[in-house]
Amino acid sequence: MAQQHNSRFLQVVNDARGRIQECTVADVQARLLGGEKFFLIDVREDNEFVQGHIPGAIHLSKGVIERDIERAIPDVNAPIVLYCGGGYRSALAAENLQKMGYQQVISMDGGMRGWREAGGPVESEY
Repeated sequence: MAQQHNSRFLQVVNDARGRIQECTVADVQARLLGGEKFFLIDVREDNEFVQGHIPGAIHLSKGVIERDIERAIPDVNAPIVLYCGGGYRSALAAENLQKMGYQQVISMDGGMRGWREAGGPVESEY
């Protein structure tokens, strides 16, 4: 079931989307299948991550990514793809990472929901 988002939240997300780069689930799947090297970061909450995430993803939730990104990925030129549940939180996180100087940040539109719908592989911590 898709979550209903509040209008002010959607305004902030749509505003951020005007300043970030986004890609589709299919784009990420093609990059992974092609062996492309990039950091895949799941910005969802801890409980969401353990229930299922994209194999190889690093977990840095939206609440801590700005605090911890420099330790996890010190190279501001490293290619990074962020995802969340549907592409909203990852858009906001992408904008903040850009403000911090990260040059190649992309938000995956559709998020984990789109990934599952496309039949992408999922790992869980259970």
